[in-house]
Amino acid sequence: MTRIKRGYIARRRRTKIRLFASSFRGAHSRLTRTITQQKIRALVSAHRDRDRKKRDFRRLWITRINAVIREREVSYSYSRLIHDLYKKQLLLNRKILAQIAISNRNCLYMISNEIIKEVDWKESTRII
Repeated sequence: MTRIKRGYIARRRRTKIRLFASSFRGAHSRLTRTITQQKIRALVSAHRDRDRKKRDFRRLWITRINAVIREREVSYSYSRLIHDLYKKQLLLNRKILAQIAISNRNCLYMISNEIIKEVDWKESTRII
């Protein structure tokens, strides 16, 4: 029986996987079976951490806003600021508020003071 030469498809698939894992260390970049396992693990971690990154950034923005708000006034907190923003229907998200808090604190103080004045004024007129 004559010898049949295998096609190039399997070799091409393995080289593609090797290119993905070329930066890995040791057997993780040399052995095909180990490379495949590491590729699956890397893709799972990447998928999980994309959601994680969004969560972490939101926590960071909230912390920054809260720190700047509490510097000036002890009684005013982050939660009250966000609540009053929604009441006032101002469209400022947490990312923008955090950038304002870092770059220009006085601007954030002015925003919060205006919100406090209007909300307090509306509440005092309701009571009467």
